[in-house]
Amino acid sequence: MRSHYCGELSAAQIGAAVALTGWVHRRRDHGGVIFLDVRDRTGIVQVVYDPDSEESFKIADRVRSEYVLRIAGRVRRRQEGAENPNMATGEIEVLGAELEVLNQSQTPPFGLDEYSDAGEDVRLRHRYLDLRRPEMQERLRIRARAASVVRRYLEEQGYWEVETPTLSRSTPEGARDYLVPSRTHPGQFFALPQSPQIYKQLLMMSGLDRYYQLARCYRDEDLRHDRQPEFTQIDIEASFVSEQDVMALTEGMIKRLFQEVRGIDLGDFPVLSWAEAMRRFGSDKPDLRNPLQLADIADLMAGVEFKVFSGPAKDQQGRVVALNAPGGGRLSRKAIDDLTEFVGRYGAKGLAYIKVNDRAGGLAGLQSPILKFLPERTVQEVLARVGAQNGDIIFFGAGKAGVVNDSMGALRNELGQVLGLVRDGFAPLWVVDWPLFEAAPNGSVAAVHHQFTRPKCSPEALLAAPLEAKAAAYDLVLNGYELGGGSLRIHTAEMQKAVFAAMNIANEGTVKFGFLLDALRYGCPPHGGIALGFDRLVMLLVGAGAIRDVIAFPKTQTAACPMLAAPAEVDEQQLRELHLRTRLQTTG
Repeated sequence: MRSHYCGELSAAQIGAAVALTGWVHRRRDHGGVIFLDVRDRTGIVQVVYDPDSEESFKIADRVRSEYVLRIAGRVRRRQEGAENPNMATGEIEVLGAELEVLNQSQTPPFGLDEYSDAGEDVRLRHRYLDLRRPEMQERLRIRARAASVVRRYLEEQGYWEVETPTLSRSTPEGARDYLVPSRTHPGQFFALPQSPQIYKQLLMMSGLDRYYQLARCYRDEDLRHDRQPEFTQIDIEASFVSEQDVMALTEGMIKRLFQEVRGIDLGDFPVLSWAEAMRRFGSDKPDLRNPLQLADIADLMAGVEFKVFSGPAKDQQGRVVALNAPGGGRLSRKAIDDLTEFVGRYGAKGLAYIKVNDRAGGLAGLQSPILKFLPERTVQEVLARVGAQNGDIIFFGAGKAGVVNDSMGALRNELGQVLGLVRDGFAPLWVVDWPLFEAAPNGSVAAVHHQFTRPKCSPEALLAAPLEAKAAAYDLVLNGYELGGGSLRIHTAEMQKAVFAAMNIANEGTVKFGFLLDALRYGCPPHGGIALGFDRLVMLLVGAGAIRDVIAFPKTQTAACPMLAAPAEVDEQQLRELHLRTRLQTTG
């Protein structure tokens, strides 16, 4: 039906007879000559019909946007001055000789070009039209290429792609499971996997040695712009490896991906401990393109009478920090009030600040409502520690360490954007030496990553002081996004039972993971791996603002599909076959 794709034509085909198929992207009538911009997934080419081709000209006069056409004609060079440098095919055009309408189209509900301003709800309701846009097709092309690079790289390293089940058992992994009722086992449910974690560990126990998968995963959680209820992750596991082995493999893969797809050399990936990342940036996924850093000042504030600062400074669970924003002195009072409201979303009770108008002028050269509560010497020591200059503004965070880290880490990101301090490009890093556990609300502990992460201590030391245990874990961060997390895994039943005991789920762990404990007793090799969010990775590759823009058929912020009107009710007969009855909560 066609001899070439539209975007493949160039000056090399001048004089050649071609047959094209595609959609009408744009139609123009210029003084009796009709110009059709015809589009397929490779690009757009201009086709010209003049009255000399009488029958085809009449058809061209009737076609409209998004009609599906078959075109036959001859490639020629555009007239001098009529070239379009913004089109890959801008040197040439096709003089149409034949034209066949394969299908007509109604007027689309929104423009299918780069100028479309349609809302997300309209775009997702008509996603099949949205995907026709060149921008979306380019994103999916890059996604496909990225998947190919990943597969080729891992296969070169000796990894086998193995598919794991998507009907599994519900396990506690932090987010809610999507449950699938069983018709043949009344009252029982499968769960869609949040990750292939258990299966890939079992593959290592099976002696497969090196595994990977572009795995579909499901999490019933509240959505953000970089989250979806179903997503794809690059899942990797290997036996007889160290943390450095897995990190080197992953780093090589990401470097090749950016080099082949974008022509970008990411360079070496710096390594920060979790403690250092939290100390300097208040975040375990810092954006290193942002030069702003937190400075601890608890030692300077412990002796002041201002209890807002001295209280947390003396509290072992507290933290007091200063954040200097170069050039931030130009921020208006309203802008500072907005930032105060912003940090309040993260639990901060306020946002103290000092504007530096004239560093040499002492307290008279500073502007702040808190200066009257602080000794001048302390203020000068703070200014020196953060390297304040004229025109800067210093913000302060004080309180429980967790709240200070969350609020001031978020403020760092916000100020970096507001003040234009974040540089372009990409800044990857590894975050290592994570705590194994964090305190849980019920007084117990919860796994920071998951309960299969190997501790860097003995079972006895773990049970004696679980919150002091470090994990053999490593996260890959890019531009403030967690690309993926990995760890060495527990490979002995003794250690796995100790972790369950430390989490107060010894009985639950034995019931739900008895098969795993059994497998660990049959010569399990030391092993480890990593899982990387593929959608998020492609989002960064293409410069999109959300992962839904690199997924063919994403869900909305409410985890719904407006195109298919899903989720939807099912009929009573289906429910009876599944031994289910719905019970909806009513209000009032």
